[in-house]
Amino acid sequence: MRNLTLLTDLYELTMMQGYFYNSGMNETVIFDAFYRNNPEDGGYSICAGLEQVIDYVKNLHFDEDEIAYLRSIGIFQEEFLNYLKDFRFTGDIYAIPEGSVIFPREPLIKVIAPIMQAQLLETAVLNIINHQSLIATKTSRIVQAARGDGIMEFGCRRAQGPDAGIYGARAAMIAGCVGTSNVLTGKMFHVPVSGTHAHSWIMSFPDELTAFRAYAKMYPDACILLIDTYDTLGSGLPNAIKVFKEMRSAGIKSKKYGIRMDSGDLAYLSKKVKAALDAEGFTDAVISASNDLDEYLINSLKEQGATINSWGVGTNLITSKDCPSFGGVYKLAAIKDRETGKFVPKIKISENAEKITNPGDKTIYRIYDKNGMIIADLIALTDEKFDPEEPLMLFDPMETWKKTLLDGGTYTMKELLVPVFRSGECVYSSPSVMDMQKFCRSEIATLWPESKRFVNPHQTYVDLSKKLWNLKNDLLEEYQVGLRRRKK
Repeated sequence: MRNLTLLTDLYELTMMQGYFYNSGMNETVIFDAFYRNNPEDGGYSICAGLEQVIDYVKNLHFDEDEIAYLRSIGIFQEEFLNYLKDFRFTGDIYAIPEGSVIFPREPLIKVIAPIMQAQLLETAVLNIINHQSLIATKTSRIVQAARGDGIMEFGCRRAQGPDAGIYGARAAMIAGCVGTSNVLTGKMFHVPVSGTHAHSWIMSFPDELTAFRAYAKMYPDACILLIDTYDTLGSGLPNAIKVFKEMRSAGIKSKKYGIRMDSGDLAYLSKKVKAALDAEGFTDAVISASNDLDEYLINSLKEQGATINSWGVGTNLITSKDCPSFGGVYKLAAIKDRETGKFVPKIKISENAEKITNPGDKTIYRIYDKNGMIIADLIALTDEKFDPEEPLMLFDPMETWKKTLLDGGTYTMKELLVPVFRSGECVYSSPSVMDMQKFCRSEIATLWPESKRFVNPHQTYVDLSKKLWNLKNDLLEEYQVGLRRRKK
């Protein structure tokens, strides 16, 4: 396994050295990793990347090579570099499991550790979670647009580097793809791989029919023929049908056969292809399409009555082309007092209301109605207790006059953050990617249809408990009072 310890911004290390020399400053702190807005102004996101965060934290250490490199920069003291030789993560981490539906402003990961350790984690945690959550969210939208048809991920050649291709495909599988073309992802994560052939296969033979016959002979149980190399309806489709007839006459019963198109008017062509295949008795043939697809184009093709039942999506999925950043952040929420042993809440203040952080040691509860549909998420302090048999008042933390009273016995609650590390030891076992996919599917089913709209979706409320809201406002008022005093 690669040592990713130096996958960090330089200022994380300079701050660590500052803490080290500032009277041994290394208090236990709480950091929250969260994001502020759903990609593409959507109604939800999908969390992914936790398994890679776990691997990173488990392997967190400074080899002699890393220390020698830091020494060569010329800004780190020898005493601090000696400290790094025995560096290990000894804290606690809580996280929302991969495949979960998530919403803005709620902690996806909570780190409780000495500040030098917690500070170092920032860059890598955000790098991993931001990327995979972004691709999982994009994929979920694309899967939704396909309305039950299979989505095949094949974007590796357009991904921003090998890791983006590997782990982007992993995230895509969690969010619902039926397979990936990325063989290394298949090997690493035990997910289905599949693919057909390229135009170059057709062009390398004397003619299209010969190429189709050769492919069918080699792969009779997965015979998907690319028909748009020369003329989709004029030669590609007739030649494919001729090969399928030959297979049928020879008694070959293919488990999977059909055609793929990678260009042209896919709605029009697919209808023509379907009619021709049906007329020859090939009613169960796969009609697959690719060509710069995304959720909007797939949705449009569906509305136009396209007869495509399998979709290959590459560039727009693996890069989340129209929204290439997830925007997760990592903020200090509390510092443990040396004398009392209690956490002192901390708040980041901004002129932009959405950038003011939620202070303290927090957890998240998801609130469902009796049918298992999401009502809201509630961020609360960890020492708060709630009884679903008792009434619960929810209110918008920004527009506080918006309130909803839930009668006792009409709702259920689930705590979202689960322990991942305790005292530096991993206590969480990541499910397989395919099990995460099943879990993700069940999570999507708890969303209301209005939250899944591509345009102007309903935004699920993420509320604060009254106790947390009071704490936040007390800290804001305390800051304002102090500011007024300083101005006098």
